[in-house]
Amino acid sequence: QVQLVESGGGLVQAGGSLRLSCAASGRTFSSYTMAWFRQAAGKEREFVAVITWSGSTYYATSVKGRFTISRDNAKNTVYLQMNSLKPEDTAVYYCAAAYGLYAGSNTNEYNYWGQGTQVTVSS
Repeated sequence: QVQLVESGGGLVQAGGSLRLSCAASGRTFSSYTMAWFRQAAGKEREFVAVITWSGSTYYATSVKGRFTISRDNAKNTVYLQMNSLKPEDTAVYYCAAAYGLYAGSNTNEYNYWGQGTQVTVSS
């Protein structure tokens, strides 16, 4: 069982930056593939970025070059550094965990989810 708690969301102007954190419970954090998803009002949840236990990363096209996912296995924490934010990045951001070496961009690949943190980018 893994519990995920996100933090770091807030209101920022376009072009600004935010760093989201996701703290995970449990002693086997390094065995999980970790990802960030987001859900804008009235839209489906969409993939943002994923990082494997070994640090390999993959990004959605819409955020590539602006967002960076990273993890600190000693702290059981995964991060999402978001730069050059745009109004269309406004959404609730969710942290997700999947047991195993790799998981992709589909929500049904992930076993555990956080409660979400709101990110609002004003124009």
